[in-house]
Amino acid sequence: MPKPENLVETLALERIEVNLFRGRAPRDQGPRIFGGLVIAQALLAAYGTVKDSVCHSIHCYFLRPGDPAAPILYEVDRARDGRSFTSRRVTAIQHGEQIFNLAGSFQHPEPGLEHQDPMPDEPSPEDLTEESELRRKLTADLPPLMREMTERPRPIDMRPVDPQHFMSGKPAPPEQDIWMRAAGPIGDDPVFNQAVLAYASDMSFLSTSMRPHGLNWQRAGVQTASLDHALWFHRPSNFNDWHLFVQHSPSASGARGMNFGKIYNRDGRLVATAAQEGLMRYRPPEQAL
Repeated sequence: MPKPENLVETLALERIEVNLFRGRAPRDQGPRIFGGLVIAQALLAAYGTVKDSVCHSIHCYFLRPGDPAAPILYEVDRARDGRSFTSRRVTAIQHGEQIFNLAGSFQHPEPGLEHQDPMPDEPSPEDLTEESELRRKLTADLPPLMREMTERPRPIDMRPVDPQHFMSGKPAPPEQDIWMRAAGPIGDDPVFNQAVLAYASDMSFLSTSMRPHGLNWQRAGVQTASLDHALWFHRPSNFNDWHLFVQHSPSASGARGMNFGKIYNRDGRLVATAAQEGLMRYRPPEQAL
């Protein structure tokens, strides 16, 4: 079985000017670039223009599908450098067009008051089945190309707490908890670990809003895409170790699904909060004729 991609290599950027960076995506990951990769690379591009500050929030919009065969240019706008807070805007460009943009805010570290929601009491990841194994059991009847894409090793190790309803096609509550970590070593750099957390936060998120409808992305007639994505980073994290992604979808309407998530580290510390709205269309094949 092939090894998962190395995120240290995948997310690497080349600085080609003071505020301009170039990144690439793996060409064998499908017809379009995974959104989490663009989020992570844009965040790293912004960090390339910031000193002595830590990102505490990003707000992103996906504008066009990314082309895996073309390099991605990241242009950073140094919107503001303040005493406490620094702001950056990053535009991702392919073929002369914007495919994505990110607004990020960075803060000089300082102490302050603290509280957090408690982490749910869930089974440990060691007691759960790997997502890759679950996928292999559920994709036997898929066409060969789709089965190959589904079974390809991922750089994020995921273990759903509720494997019974994972990709089952049966209606389920609009919530799911998934343990996540980097599948291979990513080092201890807090900036890179934050970028990998951002990468992983785009995985499984939109599927939460499809659960009440018994849908998943493999169902014929389903069309999905991330529209916008926001992350608030509360505390440093090390994504070499397990994190629990607690997800909930409060609403779906207008062909869009809304999702919220809390990301806890293994010690129960709330390290990030996420939100995403995504396109969620379902046109049964018989209606498309």
